[in-house]
Amino acid sequence: MTSTNQTDHTFSGNYANVNGLNIYYEIYGQGAPLVLIHGGGSTIGSSFGRTIPLFAQNRQVIAVELQAHGRTGDRDADLSFEQDADDVAALLQHLKLSQADVFGFSNGATTTLQLAIRHPALVRKIILGSPLAKRSGVPEGFWNFMNQANLENMPEALKEAYRQVAPDPNGLQTMHDRDAKRMQQFTDIPDALLQNIKAPALIIIGDKDVITPAHALELQRLLDGSELAIIPGTHGAYIDEITTIQPSRKQSEFVVPMIERFLDKHSIKQL
Repeated sequence: MTSTNQTDHTFSGNYANVNGLNIYYEIYGQGAPLVLIHGGGSTIGSSFGRTIPLFAQNRQVIAVELQAHGRTGDRDADLSFEQDADDVAALLQHLKLSQADVFGFSNGATTTLQLAIRHPALVRKIILGSPLAKRSGVPEGFWNFMNQANLENMPEALKEAYRQVAPDPNGLQTMHDRDAKRMQQFTDIPDALLQNIKAPALIIIGDKDVITPAHALELQRLLDGSELAIIPGTHGAYIDEITTIQPSRKQSEFVVPMIERFLDKHSIKQL
């Protein structure tokens, strides 16, 4: 089907049955494939509504909604970053894509790390927006907050974005609870697995992000040859994520060209 989302940009929205999950995805533009993986509690539009039209000017953008999020179904199983990575890999295989660049934001960035670990042949370059790889990578008090997470405290903009697209609005509670449980049970990604990632990586965080600069620097050290950009702003402000949008600021118009320069340049690691 063809429709228009909040970006007012024409796209092809489709479903694919992969790994027993009816997964929703959208395709925009033409060119080299760039996969977008949204954050926790989010949809395609709430994470990437401002950036998709910019990326789609030069690339084929494939934006996906993962288990229990937005228009994608649920399975009778807890969420895991490893399973999400396997689902994205299966979708790429369904689309007959042998390799793609991948941009994951927040939880989507952790999924992107797992995709690069578990399915390295499918990944050319990765952009990690506010990635979490270690429990020590967030400010003091974060885990106590997560242990007390409830739907009432979820940002209203994210709840409304879900309700606008989900076939079953009652699934909002399920999405929240699955995301919260995954974070509560999060364990560190071993250094050895991170060091084995071969895909060139660009790490992006805000200077007032949930992810600490120290963690971003640690991850840059572990990912050989990776690059790091620390942008003024809060979690997701650099892509104008829906909870950060300000009428007078469009950081995505600065960050998207930076990402494209990273994607377009020759990489020594690929020799």
